[in-house]
Amino acid sequence: MNEQMTFEFPERPTIKGFPELRWTGKRPYRSTQYFPAQLRERYGEEQDGWINKIFWGDNLQVMSHLMKEFRGKVDLIYIDPPFDSKAEYKKTITLRGVKAMSDVNAFEEKQYGDIWTNDEYLQFMYERFILMRELLSDKGSIYLHCDWHKSGYLRCICDEVFGIDNFLNEIIWCYTGGTDSSKCFGRKHDVIFFYKKTNSYIFNGAFVPFAETTLKRFNKEDENGRYKENTLADGRVTKTYMKQNGKLCPDYWNFPIVNKTYAESVDYPTQKPEALIERIIKASSNPGDLVFDCFMGSGTTQAVAMKLGRRFIGADINLGAIQTTTKRLISLAAELTSVVVDATLPTLTESRKKGADIYEVPPSRGFMVAEDPDKFRTDDAETDESDDSALYTGFEVYNVNNYEFFRNPIEARDLLIEALGIQPFPQTEIWDGELDGRMVKIMPVNRIATKADSEELIANLPFKLYEKRKSEAPDEPVERITIVCMGHEPDLQIAFSESEVAGYKLDIQIVDILRDKADLQLKREAEADIAIEGDRLVIRAFYPLNLMQKLSLQKEYVEDWRQLVESIMIDWNYDGVMQPSVMDIPGKKEIVNGVYGIPKEAGTVKVKITDLLSESLEVEVKW
Repeated sequence: MNEQMTFEFPERPTIKGFPELRWTGKRPYRSTQYFPAQLRERYGEEQDGWINKIFWGDNLQVMSHLMKEFRGKVDLIYIDPPFDSKAEYKKTITLRGVKAMSDVNAFEEKQYGDIWTNDEYLQFMYERFILMRELLSDKGSIYLHCDWHKSGYLRCICDEVFGIDNFLNEIIWCYTGGTDSSKCFGRKHDVIFFYKKTNSYIFNGAFVPFAETTLKRFNKEDENGRYKENTLADGRVTKTYMKQNGKLCPDYWNFPIVNKTYAESVDYPTQKPEALIERIIKASSNPGDLVFDCFMGSGTTQAVAMKLGRRFIGADINLGAIQTTTKRLISLAAELTSVVVDATLPTLTESRKKGADIYEVPPSRGFMVAEDPDKFRTDDAETDESDDSALYTGFEVYNVNNYEFFRNPIEARDLLIEALGIQPFPQTEIWDGELDGRMVKIMPVNRIATKADSEELIANLPFKLYEKRKSEAPDEPVERITIVCMGHEPDLQIAFSESEVAGYKLDIQIVDILRDKADLQLKREAEADIAIEGDRLVIRAFYPLNLMQKLSLQKEYVEDWRQLVESIMIDWNYDGVMQPSVMDIPGKKEIVNGVYGIPKEAGTVKVKITDLLSESLEVEVKW
């Protein structure tokens, strides 16, 4: 096999006797090409020949990459994709520590948007469902988490892709809180669709505890469990038993929404409760099975899978999701394993808050299997899982394509306009600006551009204006267009380059930032002063320029650079892949140390400093 390989998908049969959803621009998705991935970081070691994987990139490209090795091998997929909620999700960024450096010590940072056209959204989900089905094993199943915005449409698409006979449940997740309205009944639930791939699917069931009032009614016990006696009309006495581990779980679930006061909160928009994901993973997988979530967000699926002894793969295009998940898994793995806090690390600053975690891992080993894997499980009922199942705590972080040009998709349009020198237009339904006499369209940057994008653009072109231009200059293009995208399907150029569109000649140029503008700088790089002082590595200063710009903060007014830092990772023997031996991850109100003892066996030193915007500076330190 080579890296240009393609994967073909069988054509799905028409659903006879059932409706099939149609939308403008719907087209079959029958093949994809392989995308290579680059290993960037490794935390811990393999367990039973396996190490978990986190991918940063468009999940269409990530799943295309996974097809080579994992086609038909994923046992459970849970996804919490965009809901088309027409919202932009924000995160409050707060300086660490207790001493503010300026009048502004907190601000809201846009993390990602959930704003789509209907047809674009449906095609986006349709293509990804097809890839998910190809990745599922014969014993696998998928849980799709959605809400009222698009649940009806998504149910129709899933019936088409996975087969209506494979639909098992419409689960209702009930909660309190959320948004109320005076114009309709309060929306207090989400929907989770549950599909199997074949009839050989895993289902362990789930039990919920009996209510106390019910237990009192079943107040007798024998070797078979609790029971109550029933006297029949003929005088015979029968026994009605309760199952030892509760009653079978119905299809409506009550779990609270995660808020900032919860211990499991990582302060990430749309974070889902661990108990919800735990029920799904236990019901539809067994220890050692492979769990996949390609809309990873805060990493809840991965964290719960790690606790329950499942292998996992995760993916997200949002850099904040990658950093949040990485930090979360490092801390969890340290709890679950014998990794210790090194008490011998220097403490040269009084402002270091007690309780911040520095995980010092000897270079010869990584995260180990916990002695008590069940210790951190949060079951709400008994389980039949073995207590000695392995925990897969090691994981790797990969890039699929290069999305380091922007912090998040929300800001990408403005960054691209500035970097490319585009004269911006007020946002309209068609053009974003003009460049060298060409109309510019910036495609969505949270995914690769597709044929569906070309069809949508063409459908909205001003053909009445083109008719006038054609009559005035029949041999000239009626429009010169530059398409700016962050990666695209291999045949997109063909779709855009056809000389005639509805009888009109277009001059179309595609600028693929990931391919054509590899050296384009869309953000200001951070700066750091790092030195070796005897047997210590000392970070004297760190200036994350993008973050400082948002704080209106100049270098000379930075009183303590550590208040701007999310974490510090150090690899004492860097060999091309970051494998940190020091992971300085402070709590929310704590700050990093900044001074670290150098082991005798240290070689090439690599330091990774991540700021509060989840942007990282990686520096090799010579000594």
